[in-house]
Amino acid sequence: MMTGVNSVSSNDLSPSMEAVDLEPSSSATIFHTDQKKHGDLREMLDSSKDSLKLDAMKRIISMLAKGRDVSDLFPAVVKNVASKNIEVKKLVYVYLTRYAEEQQDLALLSISTFQRALKDPNQLIRASALRVLSSIRVSVIVPIMLLAIKESAVDMSPFVRKTAAHAIPKLYSLEPEMKEELIAVLEKLLADRTTLVIGSAVMAFQEVCPDMNELIHKNFRKLVSLLVDVEEWGQIVIVNMLTRYARTQFTDPNLGQTESADAAEDEGEFYENSDDDDDEEDTTEEAAKPLYKMDPDHRLLLRSTKPLLQSRNASVVMATAQLYWHLAPKPEVQLVAKSLVRLLRGHNEVQAIVLNSIASMTIKSQGGAKMFQPYLRQFFVRGTDPSHIKILKLEILTNLANGSNISILLREFQSYITGADPASVAATIQAIGRCAATISEVTDTCLAGLVHLLSNRDPTVVSESVLEIKKLLQTQEAEHKDIIIQMAKLLDTVEEPGAKAAIVWVVGEYCERIPLHAPDVLRKMAKAFCTQEIPVKLQIVNLAVKMYLTNPAQTKLISQYVFNLAKFDQNYDLRDRARFIRAILFPQGEPGKISKHAKKIFLAPKPPPTIESKFANRDEYQLGSLSHFINARAAGYQDLPGFPEDAPDPSVRTVEVPKPADNPWKKKDNQEKKSDKSRPGPSGQTRAKFYDSDEPGHRSAAAARTDSDSSSDSESDSSSSSSDEESSDSEPEPVKIVAAARTKPKQAAAPPSKSKAKASTRQTKPDT
Repeated sequence: MMTGVNSVSSNDLSPSMEAVDLEPSSSATIFHTDQKKHGDLREMLDSSKDSLKLDAMKRIISMLAKGRDVSDLFPAVVKNVASKNIEVKKLVYVYLTRYAEEQQDLALLSISTFQRALKDPNQLIRASALRVLSSIRVSVIVPIMLLAIKESAVDMSPFVRKTAAHAIPKLYSLEPEMKEELIAVLEKLLADRTTLVIGSAVMAFQEVCPDMNELIHKNFRKLVSLLVDVEEWGQIVIVNMLTRYARTQFTDPNLGQTESADAAEDEGEFYENSDDDDDEEDTTEEAAKPLYKMDPDHRLLLRSTKPLLQSRNASVVMATAQLYWHLAPKPEVQLVAKSLVRLLRGHNEVQAIVLNSIASMTIKSQGGAKMFQPYLRQFFVRGTDPSHIKILKLEILTNLANGSNISILLREFQSYITGADPASVAATIQAIGRCAATISEVTDTCLAGLVHLLSNRDPTVVSESVLEIKKLLQTQEAEHKDIIIQMAKLLDTVEEPGAKAAIVWVVGEYCERIPLHAPDVLRKMAKAFCTQEIPVKLQIVNLAVKMYLTNPAQTKLISQYVFNLAKFDQNYDLRDRARFIRAILFPQGEPGKISKHAKKIFLAPKPPPTIESKFANRDEYQLGSLSHFINARAAGYQDLPGFPEDAPDPSVRTVEVPKPADNPWKKKDNQEKKSDKSRPGPSGQTRAKFYDSDEPGHRSAAAARTDSDSSSDSESDSSSSSSDEESSDSEPEPVKIVAAARTKPKQAAAPPSKSKAKASTRQTKPDT
């Protein structure tokens, strides 16, 4: 059987079967060796036919796109880098871009080919050559890469200039010392007015020199005006960059901006022509109220980015929303609410990021809950939502809760408790507890509902209800004895350690309210001390201390028994705590000063817990960033700059428009026209005239005046007129008259010609 298998050669396999890259763990790898692998592809690449090479490259790129390793074909592929077929050359460059960094030695052999390709007539070939050249991570070719980037940065094709912008960060990461030269290239790319280029140029700016705002000053208004026409990826990069730039160049728009201040400003503009006394009173009142006047460039940025909220790309909408959140006045931030709610119709990944941002915006300390109130029902939980989406929606609903909509929310929460997802059920009970703590009108209602949940069959519901009741009891002034007794009865049925520890803590904290039940609870817990979890044991020790201090007659022996058990426990934290407390309560000698103050130490009143959102401390991170999403500083995160107290000079963003240069061809045409007017014909006579009025003698004074005006407009005209005067002796008589008309524009009429004079004499002869 094995001989039959070995007789099968790789040539018997079809090309499609040979191109399949099997996994190393597969038993089919015994059919070929490394030398025979992709053998047919090598033969096709070495062929003289371009059609075979093209088919081979298509199959290689297909395998590359599927994540298969085809690096062993690098020598065969790199031979075709100088192919005359454009399609083959494009695919070769795609392959080399992927493996040039891994096969650096072989890629260096084709450096001259890449340099020649940089001057190829096809823009795709030039861009691909630069992309491959920048992918070779060898410091030896850094000067070649820099020269190629400089040449491509001034290329006629925007696509090549865009590729040059992408190559700048690669060269900077390879050789940071070339920063100054790269900044000079970046300055040219940032001045480009092509929408295909500026997005990549800003991306390179962010990688190389994100703090050099002087490169952005003169291009700020251009970037803002072209922002709508840039591709979506470039819009995200530019908006994020402009957010950081605006935080350093403009003052905080929300400082001193109040409704009364705005009204005073509007009223001052309406009555600007009132009496002087009224003006003085208005100025004194305005001086007492701080007013904010928005910079025109700041307003231009907000106005230009507003259309991006209607983008179909969720990342563009999210970037624009964070720009408004960090830069716009609070009344204008409300524009982003509708756009963010629209994104909730997208995929679960998009919903998670958007809901995370909305949850941070709706915290009461941030003041963003008001703008999402009209969209309350959009955050209701659906049965098809995953757990993390449900939890985020519950967080937002809790932040939006107030006295007007709490009844709707409580009915909605009641339906969520019966869900099958334990995580969302626990989050729902926590939301009820937060609503009870923040809205005093429904505190008793929520507390009664949580107590009702203690009889639920689901242990998760009971455990979370116990934890929330514990928090609420600390915030209530009423005794609630029945609730504490009902919680104490659950010790035999509750299995979750956190819930059981919470019940023991409640009994110990309010042991004076239930003097008949507390000793019995201590007896039961001491009996099962050894089988409890560590959190429960710690609370049993605390219960023993409080019971000994409040009711020593009944609980002294039980308390000593608990301390003896804790003294020999395996957990060192519990042992140390028991020995410390035992030394205070049961000193061997005379009681010390600490023992006299034991009640003040262990029975001191405790402040109520602050029930707040988990998103309360996320305002330190930029909205929508990875650090904001994970609530931790991610690698590469840069803090958002704060607003300056005094805005820098806004004139740095003013760019003077260059005046158009004089057209030398127009001046030359004027000279030729005027010289043609005074040029005589071939026989000494003037040119043929279309009308009789073209004669110089019949020219009106207005025509003579226009001739004089046109001659005085330019120096060349005056020079031509002066030359006409100098040559007046050799010219015929009509030309003399024209020259006289130019030099004397105020003359009323020109003298009659010789022909007319002869005609007049002939008419007078009969009279004589």
